[in-house]
Amino acid sequence: MIVHPTLNIAIKAARRAAAIINRAALQLERLTIEAKAFNDFVTEVDRAAEEAIIETIREVYPEHAILAEESGALAGEGFEWIIDPLDGTTNFIHGVPQYAISIAVRKDGVLEHAVVFDPLRNELFTASRGGGAYLNERRIRVSRTVKLHQALIGTGFPFREFRHIDTYLAIFRDLAQKTAGIRRPGAAALDLAYVACGRFDGFWEFGLKPWDMAAGALLILEAGGLVSDLSGEGGFLESGNVVAGTPKVFVPLLGVVREHLPAELPR
Repeated sequence: MIVHPTLNIAIKAARRAAAIINRAALQLERLTIEAKAFNDFVTEVDRAAEEAIIETIREVYPEHAILAEESGALAGEGFEWIIDPLDGTTNFIHGVPQYAISIAVRKDGVLEHAVVFDPLRNELFTASRGGGAYLNERRIRVSRTVKLHQALIGTGFPFREFRHIDTYLAIFRDLAQKTAGIRRPGAAALDLAYVACGRFDGFWEFGLKPWDMAAGALLILEAGGLVSDLSGEGGFLESGNVVAGTPKVFVPLLGVVREHLPAELPR
């Protein structure tokens, strides 16, 4: 496995953030928790982890742009780093062991590199465009599942904004009867990584941010899967709505999701 220098920096940044998160996980009772919005939490751990990631990037690529969950958009040129320092903050706050660091790099709108790191399980998912996807240096592929009724599907239900809760419930009801099961672990970056390595056969969610999806999407594409917005096109980072899966599961999964979409939901 030959690692691109830019991907190496992303891995280094993720590991620095992981060290901060792992130390804090031993002292959850000391956390200072703030609400950015209803059910949208941030801790000093999110901020410290993000600062460590940005500092690591800036040491090598001071001219690059950054889009980070806590810092927002930082101007630059050439490449853009898309960062979620702690995807699954609510899980982390409650001691639920399902959260991750997500870092992606894109150039001219094209995803080039991706890292999703689960600091608890020490699982490092990586990908570079055209170079395949890996879990701890082992090549990964999406599952061989071909039928929707055999598929285990990941998702994330609304927790901040509930305009489309009825749509979610309708999709859930339909897919619960047409699949092998549905899971809602609470960290979209990891859910997408799980599609890439075959633990999930598909995934759908609405209302995500670019930092929730960018790294996981490239992992899936490099692992042989498909990712799209609700129109079946590539605008998921812009719309915030995503469907992903193995090539055979993706089509019927997208079909079920689309059957229940209201006209006002961005595709």
